[in-house]
Amino acid sequence: MFKDKKIVVIIPAFNEENAVGKVIQDIPTDIVDEVIVVNNNSTDRTSESALKEGATVLFEERKGYGNACLKGMEYVENEMETPPDILIFIDADYSDYPEQMPELIQPIASGEAQLVIGSRAIGKRDAGSMTVPQLFGNWLATRLIRLLYGIHFTDLGPFRAIDYPAIKTLDMQDKTYGWTVEMQVKAAKYELKCKEVPVNYRQRIGFSKISGTVKGTLMAGYKIITTIFKYL
Repeated sequence: MFKDKKIVVIIPAFNEENAVGKVIQDIPTDIVDEVIVVNNNSTDRTSESALKEGATVLFEERKGYGNACLKGMEYVENEMETPPDILIFIDADYSDYPEQMPELIQPIASGEAQLVIGSRAIGKRDAGSMTVPQLFGNWLATRLIRLLYGIHFTDLGPFRAIDYPAIKTLDMQDKTYGWTVEMQVKAAKYELKCKEVPVNYRQRIGFSKISGTVKGTLMAGYKIITTIFKYL
């Protein structure tokens, strides 16, 4: 389907030993060249679960979603003999459906887009798969982005694909909760061709380290809002 494209998947993972293997198993191997799991200082058997399924496993001791993503980017840039054409980011908690990757890749492969966001807002969500603060935060953040940057998104979902040369131009910096929104506001500033596709979403396996606690929810919300204004 995408034989002329080198496609690499990056999965940041913190204590996801029961879920990360399922994510890797459902990735369509006929289109993906390499799966990279970044163990973000887990205290469980996340690495072993990922290795069992044939993933490349990296270790990032500095906690933070952005730190894990940046570690994967560092490996892609410095360790691969040839760079990929497309990068895919997906969470390790099995809330997204990896088998939908072709739907995210297609607009990039065809030249229609450089960044594709898998939107849970326009897809099918299982009841209870997103908390009320998550839903409100997405609503508020995407409307601020539209107001301030003139681009319409419906979600800040972590399941996304991006053209590799394009992400290089964005010079990603955020080390924690602001990674996804940083990518989207910078894409708007640099006038990348952006597109959303509907993706399905289910109850995650295990306990959310962000939305599952009041502190995590507040910290994530604060970081997302400040990141939106930071890049004006």
